[in-house]
Amino acid sequence: MLRITGVLALTTILSGCSTLPATGPSASDLAEQSVSGETQNYEIIDVTPSVIDTLAARWADNLLATFGDYRPSIDTRIGVGDTISVTIWEAAAGGLFSAPLLTDRFSTGSKSATIPEQVVGRDGAISVPYAGRIKVAGQTVAQVQTTVERALDGKAIQPQVLINVIRPISNSVTVTGEVANGARIPLSVAGDRLLEVIATAGGIRAPVNETFIQLSRGQKTVRVAMSRVVRDPSQNIYLRPNDVVTLVREPQNFVAFGATGANAVVPFDADGISLSEAIAKAGGLIDSRADPSGVFVLRYEPEATARRLVPGSPLIQPGRSIPIVYRLNLRDSRNLFLAQKFRIFAKDTLYVTNAPFTEAQKGLQIFYMMTAPVGTGAALYKLAR
Repeated sequence: MLRITGVLALTTILSGCSTLPATGPSASDLAEQSVSGETQNYEIIDVTPSVIDTLAARWADNLLATFGDYRPSIDTRIGVGDTISVTIWEAAAGGLFSAPLLTDRFSTGSKSATIPEQVVGRDGAISVPYAGRIKVAGQTVAQVQTTVERALDGKAIQPQVLINVIRPISNSVTVTGEVANGARIPLSVAGDRLLEVIATAGGIRAPVNETFIQLSRGQKTVRVAMSRVVRDPSQNIYLRPNDVVTLVREPQNFVAFGATGANAVVPFDADGISLSEAIAKAGGLIDSRADPSGVFVLRYEPEATARRLVPGSPLIQPGRSIPIVYRLNLRDSRNLFLAQKFRIFAKDTLYVTNAPFTEAQKGLQIFYMMTAPVGTGAALYKLAR
């Protein structure tokens, strides 16, 4: 009778493995629960070389490829909003811009005059006495000097003009975010690279490995890790007038749980890591528990990426992120190479399921715990007789 009871108890426990303690769903549970009735909960995608290629576009932001590395023009152009000063010299005293002759000492007075600083108006012009409104926007300093001299010819005595751009607003870039001194930084004639402009703004306040550089030029915005720009000189491109550089601090981490050596929030550098590195950072797979065929990465993908991966998915809606579960079978040695190319992003979840044997082992342990007292009691009863 005792044996029959034990067999029935063991059968009941093993048949109810789903009720045993666990760190999360099994591999089969993840597959089965992706659909509830007629409702799709998430997409499951096996990691393949084509999936790796599709995902490569998700993290391939590149400053050089997007904006190029064009050096600025040698001659800086004046623009609307620039502050300009104009100094005019004449060849002799007594002209429009020179002092009268000092006859008592047989010496001449000043032969020059400086017009007060003025801002280039919305019409792209400045005012010069006796010359009127002079168009300067879009012209070089040398061109404006020639234009003013021609306008004063016949009015002043052989005028010579010097134009000085005091505050070149139109030839500056804006630096903001995690910098010591956010400001509009004027660009030099020689040209300024990205890191040089950031240094001029006082440098960054956040650690390099947690900082992203976001460059906006016209309608395009690209975001790259600062550590990548520091490491790869080709990303340290020349800036152009009206660029906006924003330094963003964003600590990078992913969540690891299941049959991994550490169930924790794991930080990593801003330029990213591969799935292989993520598994290593999480302590690797536990030999006695892990199912190598059940390695999953859970992530919300943007609409554009989801359309390339699963174009017919009912979950795809304009402007919404789609929950996707990536599945990788590490029992297949070829997939070890795919794990080196699969990128991990911030807020990803790495989940490794328990092996089926582990669940059966838990059931046996519970069975032994239940039957041990009965067996001990029976043995004591026999001794007492």
